[in-house]
Amino acid sequence: MTQRKLRLGAFIMATGHHIAAWRHPGSQIDSGVNIDHYIEVAQTAERGLFDQVFVADSPGIGFRGGEEALRRQGRVSYFEPVTLWAALSAVTKHIGFVATASTTYEDPYLLARKFASLDHISKGRAAWNVVTTSADNVHGNFGLDAHPDPALRYERAHEFVQVVKGLWDSFEDDAFVRDAASGVYFDPAKLHALNHVGKHFRVKGPLNLERPPQGYPVIVQAGSSEDGKELAAATAEAIFTAWTSPAEAQAFYGDVKGRMAKYGRRPEQLLVLPGISPVIGRTEEEAQAKWAELQALIHPAVGLAAIAPFWPGEDVSRWDLDAPPPYIPEAPKGIQSRTQVVLELARRERFTVRQLYEYLAGARGHWVVVGTPAQIADRMQEWFENGAADGFNVMPPVLPASLNEFVDLVVPELQRRGLFRTAYEGRTLRENLGLERPGNAFAQAQRAAA
Repeated sequence: MTQRKLRLGAFIMATGHHIAAWRHPGSQIDSGVNIDHYIEVAQTAERGLFDQVFVADSPGIGFRGGEEALRRQGRVSYFEPVTLWAALSAVTKHIGFVATASTTYEDPYLLARKFASLDHISKGRAAWNVVTTSADNVHGNFGLDAHPDPALRYERAHEFVQVVKGLWDSFEDDAFVRDAASGVYFDPAKLHALNHVGKHFRVKGPLNLERPPQGYPVIVQAGSSEDGKELAAATAEAIFTAWTSPAEAQAFYGDVKGRMAKYGRRPEQLLVLPGISPVIGRTEEEAQAKWAELQALIHPAVGLAAIAPFWPGEDVSRWDLDAPPPYIPEAPKGIQSRTQVVLELARRERFTVRQLYEYLAGARGHWVVVGTPAQIADRMQEWFENGAADGFNVMPPVLPASLNEFVDLVVPELQRRGLFRTAYEGRTLRENLGLERPGNAFAQAQRAAA
C-alpha cells in the first residue's frame, strides 16, 4: 500500500464531455438547467469518494461555426457555478466544489465575498479556479472591443489573487467572541483593513464576512502557457491541464513544480491534475463499441466547428474530411496552450480531418482512454507513479452514465491497487487534498513584529 494517494476530480460538463453527448441515451438532455441532474452527479462523485467536482465556466456562449453547427450545439445554456455549488453543498457532505471565475472580468472584492460565502455555506469545501479568460465571445459582454493583452491579463491576475487573499484575511480566525453574557460580539483589534493600492486595483477593505473555514478556499488554476505555469507556481494549489502522452505530462509536471521554489513554495503544495476522459467497457470490445456509438453521433458541421479555432481565418468546411489537414500551423505567440496541444497531436498522429475532429469531440484535446477498468487504471497508475500526475480530472464522456461506470468499475480497481482512498480523510476540501490551511497574514505579521 502506497502512502501517496491519487486525487480525483469530476469535471462536469452538462450532458458530458463528448461533443454529441446530448444525443446519447445515457445523457440527461436538459442537464444544463436541471438541478436534479447536478444533484445526482454530485452525489455519485461523492459515492465514489472524489475530492471535488468542477465545472468550467465562461461569461459568454462559447461557440464558433456557422448556423448549421450552432443549431446542433448542446452547450449554450448552463448555470452560473457558485450559485449551483451553493445549492449542491446542502445535499452533500464531503465533496469539494471548484468554481471558475475570471480575474479579467470580475471584481476582487465581490469575488472574495462570493467565494468566502460558498466556503461557509459548504462548511469548508469551496475552491476557486482562477482564469484570465481568452474566449472571443466574452469581451463584448463587458463593453470592450478586445481582450487585454495576455501578459497584462496575467499581470493583473497575480495582483487580483493577492487582493482576494488579503480580503479573506480581514478577520483573524478567533476574532468572533460572541459572548452573550458580556455583550461582546467580536474583537475589533482582530479586524484588518487591507488598504491595497497597486497597479491594477485600489481596495480598502475589510471584507464584511469572517474568515473562510479553510482560511482560503483552495486556489486552482487551469492553464499551461508560460504565463499560466508561472501563475500556478506562484499561487495555485491544484492545476488542471491537458496532455495526451506521458512524456508531455512528465515535462509539464517537472516544469511547473520546478518554478515553485522562487515563490517560497514546496512541490507538494501544488497538485497537478491532467484531464482524462474514460470510455469504459467490461471488455475492450464493449469499450470500443461505446466509443464508435458516440462518434457516429457527430454531425460533420459540428465536428468542423470544433477544429476551426485552431485554423483561424481558414474555411475548414471546404476540406476533404478523409484527408489530412492541408497544413498544420504553429501556434501564435500568446495563444492558449490548448492550441499547442491540439496542433502537436495532429502533427504527431497524422490524423485526417475527420479523425482529428472525432478525437477533439471526445474531450477537446484532453486524454481519451478507451478500455476496460483494468486498462484505464493501468494508464492512470503509470502516469501517477512516473512523475506525470498527482491525480486526474475525470471527464465523463456522457453524463450521468459515464460517471456511474467510473465510480462502479474503475474506482474499485484503483482501491484494490492501494492507489485511492476507501474513506474521506477530513471534513474540508483542503484536508481531503492533503493541503495545509494557510495562516492569517495579518496575524502572522503581528507575531513576527512582536
